[in-house]
Amino acid sequence: MTTSPKVAFAVAAHPDDIEFMMAGTLLLLRAAGYRLHYLNIANGSCGTATRSHEEIVRLRTAEAKAAAAVLDAQFHPPLVNDIEIFYEKDLLARVGAIVRKVQPDILLVPSPHDYMEDHTTAGRLAVSAAFCRGMRNFPTTPRTPPLEKEVTLYHALPYGLRDGLRRRVWPEYYVDITSVLAKKREMLACHRSQKEWLDVSQGVDAYLTTMETMSAEVGRESGRFAYAEGWRRHSHLGFCSEDDDPLTEALGDLVMVNEKYRQGLES
Repeated sequence: MTTSPKVAFAVAAHPDDIEFMMAGTLLLLRAAGYRLHYLNIANGSCGTATRSHEEIVRLRTAEAKAAAAVLDAQFHPPLVNDIEIFYEKDLLARVGAIVRKVQPDILLVPSPHDYMEDHTTAGRLAVSAAFCRGMRNFPTTPRTPPLEKEVTLYHALPYGLRDGLRRRVWPEYYVDITSVLAKKREMLACHRSQKEWLDVSQGVDAYLTTMETMSAEVGRESGRFAYAEGWRRHSHLGFCSEDDDPLTEALGDLVMVNEKYRQGLES
């Protein structure tokens, strides 16, 4: 008797957010046998200084599809415009339907502490959608049967590795992405329009180098890995068993626990 492959689902705010903070871990999960799904809740509509709304949405959706193809992940179309990711019933019902359809074992979501509200609200929506997955009296859009399945949630580090008050955010887990860094770079390079936009809007003149620098910084913090991504595990309550940790189970020695973080949970 064969069992279905396990599923990892990455939910983020905008095209290229997954590539910056999550893609290395996703590539490793794919190599470990997971089926992958990919959703940016917003369509990238504000990521331009020169293009029309229709043009930039079309371009950024194509770029995100290309990145998902590099990952060999199923692409889910975005749901709203940039700066329109609000924690409200209608959007939660739409995200909830996708979570029920995907049926993830692992759900990767943005940090609850970040410099941008779109990022943090995308994470809130994904967490609530997973929490409501089995509630038959919570109607999704479209209506989707409740999901009777446990799911474990992990929060990525924020872009810049600090929260909106400039405080450093430390991971619970370091994931060694050294072996897949080139592939992660290939995914991020699909977002050509964003190099142009960030050069203008944020003074980021080295789009790909910024990702590598953050990955190297997290790796250096681990004391073990050259390049790493960081994760924090969400509370198990309402989602899974207390000791469930499928990320570590899937990736083994590629995961290192930050014992200082664990000790801090009890302080």
